[in-house]
Amino acid sequence: MINIILLGPPGAGKGTQASKLEETYGIKKLSTGDMLRAEISEGTPFGKKVQSIMDSGELVPDETIIEMIAGRMERDDCAKGVIFDGFPRTVPQAEALDKMLREKGQKINAVVELSVNEEELVHRLNSRVQEMKARGEDVRGDDNEDTLRNRLKVYRHQTAPIIPYYEMNELLHKVDGMAGINDVANEIQQILNQKLAA
Repeated sequence: MINIILLGPPGAGKGTQASKLEETYGIKKLSTGDMLRAEISEGTPFGKKVQSIMDSGELVPDETIIEMIAGRMERDDCAKGVIFDGFPRTVPQAEALDKMLREKGQKINAVVELSVNEEELVHRLNSRVQEMKARGEDVRGDDNEDTLRNRLKVYRHQTAPIIPYYEMNELLHKVDGMAGINDVANEIQQILNQKLAA
């Protein structure tokens, strides 16, 4: 069993790499945002609880998120391990996740940070938008430079503090997210294979 965390700002390619890891290792990507939406749309008791919190304009508490993840990890498709995408975002969340995994007799095996050049990400977005417009395709409202720059700033402020936490625990591995998709995938695989062999 292998549990990993993928870190990186919006546009770093976390989703693409998570899909490759799912194929290679048979581990399941868990995105807390997707999970919350699924619980709400399925109208589960947990979903109703979360909906009422969100409707009141509050953030879903860490312990509620951990409870949801713990329940989700009991399903068969998580038997070989999971990829955490978008969680944890804060040190208290990282500590709570570690505690929950310990109670299951599991742990985080590796934290992979996809390092990117923010200006290059902005350039790529602008190029993609221009190409879409040239083809007469619709461009999403949030596909613009201002939104991306804001999301990058939020990522730096919110998630940057957990990087030292995982460095201290000798779990953090930096991978050049600007390299080609297959090069990035190969580097992540090398990291995980070393962890599995240890």
